[in-house]
Amino acid sequence: MDVSGLSLVTVVLFLPLVGFGILLFMNESTQRQAIKWTAFGFTIATLLGAVLLWSQFDPSNPGLQFVQRNDWLPTFGVSYYVGIDGISLILVLLTVFIMPLSVLASHVSHIFEERGREKLYYMFMLMLEWSMIGVFVIQDLIVFYVFWEVTLVPMYFLIGIWGGENRVYAALKFFLYTMAGSILMLLAILYVGSQAGTFALPEITAAVQSGDLVFPFGGLLSPQSFLFLGFFIAFAIKVPVWPLHSWLPDAHVQAPTAGSVILAGVLLKMGTYGFVRFCLPMFPEASVGWAPVVATLGVIGIIYGAWVSYAQTDFKKLVAYSSVSHLGFVVVGIFALNAQGLQGATIQMVNHGISTGGLFLMVGMLYERRHTKALDAFGGIWKALPLFGAISLVITLSSMGLPGLNGFVGEFVILLGTLGSSTLGFGFALFATLGVILAAVYLLYMFQKIYLGELDKEENKNLPPLAWQEIAVLVPVLVLIFWIGVQPAVWFNMLDASTSTVVAAVNPFLQQVAHIVPAVAMLP
Repeated sequence: MDVSGLSLVTVVLFLPLVGFGILLFMNESTQRQAIKWTAFGFTIATLLGAVLLWSQFDPSNPGLQFVQRNDWLPTFGVSYYVGIDGISLILVLLTVFIMPLSVLASHVSHIFEERGREKLYYMFMLMLEWSMIGVFVIQDLIVFYVFWEVTLVPMYFLIGIWGGENRVYAALKFFLYTMAGSILMLLAILYVGSQAGTFALPEITAAVQSGDLVFPFGGLLSPQSFLFLGFFIAFAIKVPVWPLHSWLPDAHVQAPTAGSVILAGVLLKMGTYGFVRFCLPMFPEASVGWAPVVATLGVIGIIYGAWVSYAQTDFKKLVAYSSVSHLGFVVVGIFALNAQGLQGATIQMVNHGISTGGLFLMVGMLYERRHTKALDAFGGIWKALPLFGAISLVITLSSMGLPGLNGFVGEFVILLGTLGSSTLGFGFALFATLGVILAAVYLLYMFQKIYLGELDKEENKNLPPLAWQEIAVLVPVLVLIFWIGVQPAVWFNMLDASTSTVVAAVNPFLQQVAHIVPAVAMLP
């Protein structure tokens, strides 16, 4: 499982950074095409490396695989510690799938005609891929925090330089929101590490499970709860969980197309991944105690996001608010605290990345042709671009959760997990189901406004057909939509052992901590 003495995970992690270094020494004025294809080539190489990782992964092993650990700051117990389990692997695969599509979509974008600095753009894209993969594979809390913060830098510049009219405002809002939450997480990390004598996550969780490391829990204002909240708030902002979502629509609307695809496809999943990887195993009692509160926020996000999506007149803002709704399902599934809910939530992270990433690609392709995102500017687009209309219909139905497509699988399993949850139950499942109905309303409304009806606007009658790069971007999205929808067992098998381990960490406390009670009843 090693390549030249390095873990294969390390090789996959640092391939984008190698590409970043090569681009640094290329001449933008004379090597423009070479820069574009070099960036794309390294995202493809990273994808192939991750597929090789998948081919050698043992899904029956619940522990970390492809582990590499080297001391970095041994005096303080900090090390370069990487490894993956099924949950990490599936999100790494999502990341390396999204990135080449985003880079290739950028090849036909007009943003460089106005803003220039094409080399810098692709360097930030590779830097972003490196840091996102790092978040999913690093097993040391301090090094994880470094990668978590590094992701802010390239996305800040992607929005701030190549975004829309209000790009500076959106970039600052994105940066400040996420940085504020991260400071609370850093304080919690430092406290946990000082108590454990190490920042290695597997060692900390093992000590918690064995009882050697105890964070006292006596209610929702106990020491363990404060540590839980330190991590939770940082992750909740990133998701974003209602009511911490207000940065998201601005960031999505102002970001360039590739930025929106990556933001929806991968960056938001860093928050839900954090719940699973850190909050549940390190603070199991607090996770159980806070589960009804967190799931309530998730359900509010499901309904609120869907309701506000329907009210939008901007295509991109509609899709942005839909992420608040869809990720509410993921939050509910995670805090159902059972294997079904957790597996459904993890699959839905991937499904949302594919479907909503596809929707943002649709927005970008139409914007390149019409230079507007107003729903009223379209109508009858299917007649002008029949192939694009057919592909868009599949992606829309996928986001809506049509049986046979990927979106249905995740939502169905999440609802099963919610119904069988000892912390949630029928009421949460009922209100979450309303989100499925509302999603059909706003997505069909969107599709009807853009693609159906009369082609009565002159600007829409002679739209250029899809370029080969655009077709090459959309076809893999369609393949995964059908693959996950028809053969979900491939993906669930990858997750089974890892999610069972997380659930086993929480199970002993499910009967010890009161549930479905007002928060005030849990106070010391």
